[in-house]
Amino acid sequence: MESMGLADFYKGKKVFLTGHTGFKGTWLVNILKFFGSQITGYALEPPTKPSLFEIAETSEKIRSIYGDIRDFSSLLTAMQTSEPEIVIHLAAQPIVRESYKNPKETFETNVMGTVNVLEALRKTPSVKSFVNVTTDKVYKNKEWLWGYRETEELCGLDPYSNSKSCSELVTYSYKKSFFENGSDLRISTARSGNVIGGGDFAPDRIIPDCIRYAREKGEIIVRNPFSIRPYQHVLECLYGYLLLAKKQFENKDFEGSYNFGPESKDCISTGQLVDIFCKSWGGNLKWKKFNEENAPHEASFLKLDNSKAKSLLGWFPKWSIETAVKKVVEWERGCSIEKQIEEFFLGV
Repeated sequence: MESMGLADFYKGKKVFLTGHTGFKGTWLVNILKFFGSQITGYALEPPTKPSLFEIAETSEKIRSIYGDIRDFSSLLTAMQTSEPEIVIHLAAQPIVRESYKNPKETFETNVMGTVNVLEALRKTPSVKSFVNVTTDKVYKNKEWLWGYRETEELCGLDPYSNSKSCSELVTYSYKKSFFENGSDLRISTARSGNVIGGGDFAPDRIIPDCIRYAREKGEIIVRNPFSIRPYQHVLECLYGYLLLAKKQFENKDFEGSYNFGPESKDCISTGQLVDIFCKSWGGNLKWKKFNEENAPHEASFLKLDNSKAKSLLGWFPKWSIETAVKKVVEWERGCSIEKQIEEFFLGV
């Protein structure tokens, strides 16, 4: 299995993460710590109260720098000082509905933030591998029944999705303009689906909402129960990002854009996901559809074709959606982040 070689590769590697205080970032820090990496994180303070970053005592495990991705000078200093070999860019405004409320800030963070990271890379010669994490929503959504491939048209509709499409184009432009001939830096973008996992306290996400309602013993409210999404456990895509960064570090031929999405059988409706959660949580939980007037546009059908990642990188999803939800419930009931990382990568 490709996952077994990651620990040996990342042991002692200097890795720079943007957005390390967020949900994905915290899980990624803990994976890299498990592998024995030297980690520097650059991000705003944790975005939620409570936060997984604080619960998992993540700041004690790495060199953690609080800074805004839009502040180029601060970002450059942090990157050059840490002299990383690998950079993974996670920092973003990640919520679709929030992007409708604050479109300017969303574009500034997600587009110019990416520009700043790429500019910093130009001035940090130690970096050999860069992965820009975007989203499954970068594609022009045509509401078709099959998964989007990496060659499909990029054109997100809402401010969040569009800003991530722009981030993809910015990365492509910098790669072709500055990192082609004679450059030692390898650059790729990674697109993943809707992730779930323990410790996600963000608003307007279905599993955190389910947990809040479950703890309050209330009826779960679901806005879009018939929308199809590529739900997966957060460890699945993080495994993909790390594998991609390793593969292109070792061989420039692996550069490119990759989808890290679940198998087709695990692309389910939001209502089905809530049903799985209710069964896993227990206690006769129920849910109802909320008819929201003048709701902002969100795609009703979205799937990713993951065949490229499987065939070229040797990446395969490990946990079914039922197992993924079960792991969220287990975390809520006391299973540690370290234990779940061991279960995922070592099968223990």
